[in-house]
Amino acid sequence: MTVVMYHNPRCSKSRATLSLLRDRGIEPEVVPYLDAPPDADTVRRLLQLLKMAPRDLMRKKEAREAGLADPDLNDEALIAGMIAHPIVIERPIVVANGRARLGRPPEAVLEIL
Repeated sequence: MTVVMYHNPRCSKSRATLSLLRDRGIEPEVVPYLDAPPDADTVRRLLQLLKMAPRDLMRKKEAREAGLADPDLNDEALIAGMIAHPIVIERPIVVANGRARLGRPPEAVLEIL
């Protein structure tokens, strides 16, 4: 089973989720998404797997700071903003078995393993 984790090492929830996976003997492919932002197709795929709209996957404070809180922005503009400012993407995101979960709380990712 391949497990991919979009990880921000400075985030306590992200670190806790990575530890949780490793404690269960799972070594995920770690994607440092702040250094290597996902492309638009990847963001769309993650949103589909998470069953979320772009705005639902954005951190409120960071989105405001990046100028992405405008309610008139459409989904494509928000996705472009997420790529340009990956810090706005909520984290961590774990993908496994054709499904994805947001690690908030970290235990939520166990549902897809």
